[in-house]
Amino acid sequence: MTTSTHETQITVEPEIPLVRIIREFDAPPEKVFRAHTDPELVVQWLGPRSTEMRIDHYDCRTGGSYRYLHMSDGNEYGFRGCFHEVRPSELIVQTFTFEGVPDGVALERLVLEDLGDGRTRLTATSLVDSFEARDAFVASGMEYGVREGYERLDELLAR
Repeated sequence: MTTSTHETQITVEPEIPLVRIIREFDAPPEKVFRAHTDPELVVQWLGPRSTEMRIDHYDCRTGGSYRYLHMSDGNEYGFRGCFHEVRPSELIVQTFTFEGVPDGVALERLVLEDLGDGRTRLTATSLVDSFEARDAFVASGMEYGVREGYERLDELLAR
């Protein structure tokens, strides 16, 4: 297990029900993008170390969709959504639904910025339909899962 030198910034917007995540990686945008779009790579880093991930389907292209499960302590947690816009090494716009709250749909936008010298800044936003939903999302432990998942992604990108 490695420790990242990059901080994962997670903030909530006071005026709109939005969560923003900013993180830098020591890898070029093409490599970070591939780690987000190739299901064989996604399964290796998405989520905390304590969970096992199984992908039902993962068709990361404009108009595609996905569904995966995280398993932990004998429990299964399903997640699904649709990819609305996918631009290689640049942008992924998708919906995100935790199947435990099927009426809660987030619109997520992931932007990759080339910082030069083989480095990338990822900025991800999740917009939900209410402040209550946003606060529940943050209180769910997502911060821990995001931080640990990005540490795992650092390890994958370093290979």
